[in-house]
Amino acid sequence: MTRIVNLALGQLGPIARADSRAQVVKRLCALMREAHASGAHLIVYPELALTTFFPRWYIEDEAELDSFFEREMPGPDTLPLFELSRELGVGFYLGYAELAEEGGRRQRYNTSILVDRGGRIVGRYRKVHLPGHREHEPWRRFQHLEKRYFTAGDGFGVNEAFGGKVGMALCNDRRWPETYRVMGLQGVEMVLIGYNTPVHNAPAPAHDDLSLFHNQLSLQAGAYQNGTWVAGVAKAGMEEGVDSIGGSCVVAPSGEVVARCVTKDDELALARCDLDFCAVYKRTTFNFDLHRQPHAYGMIVARKGETLMADGSAVAG
Repeated sequence: MTRIVNLALGQLGPIARADSRAQVVKRLCALMREAHASGAHLIVYPELALTTFFPRWYIEDEAELDSFFEREMPGPDTLPLFELSRELGVGFYLGYAELAEEGGRRQRYNTSILVDRGGRIVGRYRKVHLPGHREHEPWRRFQHLEKRYFTAGDGFGVNEAFGGKVGMALCNDRRWPETYRVMGLQGVEMVLIGYNTPVHNAPAPAHDDLSLFHNQLSLQAGAYQNGTWVAGVAKAGMEEGVDSIGGSCVVAPSGEVVARCVTKDDELALARCDLDFCAVYKRTTFNFDLHRQPHAYGMIVARKGETLMADGSAVAG
């Protein structure tokens, strides 16, 4: 029996700094209703989907910074999305800024959650590969202060959900092969990735014209090399004076793009994803147990003072 996930890409256009959570959630709900009407089981929203992309500003006031973060999920503003999910039977992936209390300390994370078709959170992920910089750099047209505002997450897990094995990542994670491979070693069959990516790369402006190409290249490579479906969903368009790429798409385990958004606005695109199609690649070209040779690179230094082991883990010494 095939395992089909009807997947919807819930791309968002710009969110203004003055837009309220309620306004944004109303847009998310509208996309979910459209997804349901089209037969979708799961809708994927972007990274930091509830607010404008605030790391573009250097914010010194802690209260102002905290206003972009969620202290609970669901909270009063996001509860309607969970209620609609339960009513319609449509699950969702949502990226947001999380303010957590851990061991008596406040921690800020760039987070995504996976919600099942009953409106229940079944997975949580915190972004590992934080891009940008930590200190104010006035020479930039806009800042990219994720390293200042977020703590890095501690790994990539895989969730049993939607009839298969579903993993999550966020934005810059998509560029790193380890993101997909760590989940691939866990048998992942679908990777969901939200992103906010500006067209302009301040440290490397020569890359600006390649931003869409690099986005799709990363998604396709990760899908093919790990025999998994990959969905990448953007918050796109001219937001507070910064132009961000669109390019939301679904990539099959073959590496082929099977669905995409074509605008930089709120837009829905749909893909019929057969999770059993992953086995065509996991049992042949990318049969890790049969063809992968971890002993050949088991002594590569992962970081200073650490060794990368055959199972992909790093140990001291």
